Amino acid sequence: MEPVIVVGAGPVGLALALALARHEVPSVLLDGGDGTAVPRPARTCVLRPDTAALAQRLAGAAELSGTHWRVWRTLRRRQTVHQVDFAPGAAPFHLAQHTLTAALADAARRSELIEVVPGQRLTELEQLPGGVRARTAGGPGATWSGSYLVGCDGARSTVRKLLGVRFPGRTSVERRAVATVRTVLPWPEEALLHRDLPGVGGEVSARSLPGDRWRLDWRLPPRGDLVTPDALIDRVQRTLSAWSDAAPGAYELLDTGVHTAHQRIARHWRDGRAFLAGDAARLLGALGTQSVEEGLRDADNLAWKLALVWRGTAPEALLDSYEAERRGASVARLRALDQALPLVQGGGALRSLLPGGRGPLGLLTDGHVGTGPLGAPGAYPRSPLTPGQAVAGIGTAPGAIVDDVPVTPPGGARQRLRQRLGRGLLVVLVAPGAGVWESRHWMHAGVMPRLAAAVRGLPLPAELLVAEAYPGAVAHTCLLVRPDGHLAAALPGVDPDALHACATAVAALDAPDPDPHPDADPAPSQTPDTSNATAADGAGDAVGARRPPRD
Repeated sequence: MEPVIVVGAGPVGLALALALARHEVPSVLLDGGDGTAVPRPARTCVLRPDTAALAQRLAGAAELSGTHWRVWRTLRRRQTVHQVDFAPGAAPFHLAQHTLTAALADAARRSELIEVVPGQRLTELEQLPGGVRARTAGGPGATWSGSYLVGCDGARSTVRKLLGVRFPGRTSVERRAVATVRTVLPWPEEALLHRDLPGVGGEVSARSLPGDRWRLDWRLPPRGDLVTPDALIDRVQRTLSAWSDAAPGAYELLDTGVHTAHQRIARHWRDGRAFLAGDAARLLGALGTQSVEEGLRDADNLAWKLALVWRGTAPEALLDSYEAERRGASVARLRALDQALPLVQGGGALRSLLPGGRGPLGLLTDGHVGTGPLGAPGAYPRSPLTPGQAVAGIGTAPGAIVDDVPVTPPGGARQRLRQRLGRGLLVVLVAPGAGVWESRHWMHAGVMPRLAAAVRGLPLPAELLVAEAYPGAVAHTCLLVRPDGHLAAALPGVDPDALHACATAVAALDAPDPDPHPDADPAPSQTPDTSNATAADGAGDAVGARRPPRD
C-alpha cells in the first residue's frame, strides 16, 4: 500500500502523521512553508487533559513546555464570583502554539515512517480507483501518489477547494485584541476572566504561561475600528495598572495581535479517498472554544480508522464514521455557540434555552476550561460504531471519553490508561484488589485465562489491562476502549461472544453493503449559512453537491 498524503504541517497535520506512525502506517507530509515553526507568543492554545496527553504521546520524549493551571477565577469588578480549583491531572494545559508545532515537527523528523517535504504547495488533486495523486508547486514541483489524502491545510484549505466542498457559516462573530507580556501578576499558574475591571471596563482574560508570561485577551465588538498599536499598548498599561492598584510594574511586551473568530463547517468531511481535518473542516474559536484541540481530536479519530482500512483489517465503511462522529460533534459545538453568543454579548432572552440556565460568566468559564456544551470533549452516543449490546451502568456513557484510571498490563508496571492509547483496542477488566498480587500471576487466576483467550480472538489488535476501580463499575466489568480513548462498550462480566460482537461493531465489520447512492447529502449543518460560499471560498457548488476533483 502507498502512504497516506497529509497536506499541511501545522499541529493537526503533524499530529495525524505521528498518529498514523504509531499504527505503523507511512505518510508523506506536504508542507507549504519552509518547515519551521515561527514563534508567535500571542498565539496559544489550551488543551484538556486528554488532548494534552495525546500531544505528549505524539511528541515522544520531548517535554511540552506549558502551564497546567491550578485555578480558574471569574471576577466582576473587584470580587471573585466563581472559582474552579483543578485536581491533579484534571487541569487545562496552556502552551504557545509554536511550541506544540515545533515539538511535533521534531518527532515527525525522527520517525522513519514520515516523509516531511517542505516548500510544496498543493495545486492539483486526482482521485483514482485505488488511491490518490497530488501535484505540487514549489522548487521543481512534484507528483505524489498515495492511498488516501487528508487536508489539514487550514481555514483557506486548498484541498477543500479542489474537492469543491462548500464551507458555509458566519463571519466575524467575535474579535479579540491579544497581547503576550512578561510580568509578575498576583495569580501564578492560574487563569482568570475579569469583567467590568475598574478603569478598563469590558472583559479581559489573563492566562499564565511558563516564565512569568501571560496572554491577555480583550473582547472587542464583532465589527469595529481597527485596533492601532498605540491603542493596544494603552490597553495593556491600563489593565496592568488596575490589577496592581498603581502604575503598572515592569513588563515586557512580547507579541500582539487581533484575532477574529468565524463559525463555519464544511458540508462534507470525506469525499472518496480524501478527507478534511482541523480548520479545513470547521472554524470556531469564539467564547474560549479551542480550534487546535478540536483539530487534534480529528487527527486522533481518523488515524486509527485509516490504519485499519489501510491494512485491510476493516472495510471502507469504517471511514464514513469519521465524518459522522467528528462533524456531528462540531455541529453540536457550533449550535451551542449560536445559542450562547447573544447572551454573552449582551442579550438575555436565550437564558431559558441554555442547559441549566447558565449565565454569561458560567458559559465563558465552560469555553475556557473545557466543560459544558461549549468546552467538553465531543461524545459519540449515536455513532454508527456504537455496539448494540446492553452496557453496564458505569459513570461513562458509550461514545464518551474514558476516565484516566491507573491500569496494569499482565506482567507490566502500573500506568495511566491514557498512556496505553493510540495503538489497538484496550480491554480493561475492573478487578478490585488486584493490586495486592503481582501482575505476572493474573493470567492464571479467576476469569483472566478466559478473558485473555477472548482478547486474542478479537478481530482487531487489542491489549488486555486490569484496573482496580473505575467510576460506577462493579467487579468484573469489562470495558472496551477505542484507540482514541472513547468508550465503545462496558460489559457486565466476561462474555467472550459479547466482547467479540462489540469489537466487530467498532471496526464496522458488520456494516451493510455500501450505499448505492454515495452522493446523497448528509444531514445539513445546524450553523446558519449567512455568507456567500462562492465569494468566501471559491467553491460555488450547490449545497450538498459533490463533483470530481478538478484537473
